[in-house]
Amino acid sequence: MKSARRRAREYALQGLYQWQVAGNAASDIRAHLAADEHFARADGEYFAQLLGGTIAAAGELERELAPALDRAIAQLSPVERGILLLAAWELKHAPEVPYRVVINEAIELAKEFGGTDGYKYVNGVLDRLAPRLRPAERQRT
Repeated sequence: MKSARRRAREYALQGLYQWQVAGNAASDIRAHLAADEHFARADGEYFAQLLGGTIAAAGELERELAPALDRAIAQLSPVERGILLLAAWELKHAPEVPYRVVINEAIELAKEFGGTDGYKYVNGVLDRLAPRLRPAERQRT
């Protein structure tokens, strides 16, 4: 059974996909996804933080991700880019979520929505990013 937070991440990923592919505004995306019949099972507040925060900070997050990538961010699939942006936002702006949880959730999203081995790429990128964004937490483990 999926947690409300996992569902929030799934909806946020769908929203980021719409934002990247169609260029829709965050408020329109949020309203569209919130109208889904299963949305009530998601953590709506966390979804709004994830979607709005990630879109607002996308440029900053892409700069954080760039050194951990083996190609330009524009060359990533919209799904992988969305997952990495979400995870980078959580690593940077949601310190109450342990970094291992952030990485695991991103891997699960990539397994469910990404390409065949996309989860391996997501894992590698986030393993390189986490020490920079959560240095104190990484030292404790």
